[in-house]
Amino acid sequence: MKKETIGKSDLRKLILLALFAAIIVVMANIPFLGYIPLGFMNATTVHIPVIIGACILGPKYGAILGGVFGLTSLINNTLKPLITSFVFTPFYSLDPRFSGGLKSLFICFVPRILIGVFAGLIFMLLKNRIKLLTACAISGFIGSMTNTLFVMGSIYLLYGESYAAAKSIGFDALFYVIAGVVGINGIPEAIVASVLTAIICPVLLKVFPKHSA
Repeated sequence: MKKETIGKSDLRKLILLALFAAIIVVMANIPFLGYIPLGFMNATTVHIPVIIGACILGPKYGAILGGVFGLTSLINNTLKPLITSFVFTPFYSLDPRFSGGLKSLFICFVPRILIGVFAGLIFMLLKNRIKLLTACAISGFIGSMTNTLFVMGSIYLLYGESYAAAKSIGFDALFYVIAGVVGINGIPEAIVASVLTAIICPVLLKVFPKHSA
């Protein structure tokens, strides 16, 4: 009986995982919903279901959802590239001077996987220590900032000179440009993720209490 119960629980988690993954894919393919083009980069909301899924299902499943997010980013930057898309995909470039490689795959996938890992771990750590609403909000903020800081930090470390050239700025100015992206885009994205996670997550936890991490 116990094995059967565990099996059913795992199956239901897999179903929820599939639903969250489907939401990520749908958001990524609806114009101006999952990826919002700003000309020099894409603002994103696709990380929000990754965060919520990680809070509901735990960091292991959150990592898988982050991987799905990374895959949509790879496809999006390959099929609908911007001048700086080479940092996310080794398969396409608008300018032959700028091309990606294995480092692009690292930037595309690892920070997105870490969104689910960090959001899930933070939520597990906080959910029984502070108010649920606050735990969700903090997890949403940290998950979102994980994406921004790790993506932009990896770009600076791995493709700094090429990225600066693609944006027609000097490498010395790149640090300040990236800091501006973190402040102007990253923090508002994190606030939105925090608010939405705090609104949606407690409701889902009431609906699926037996399937949460």
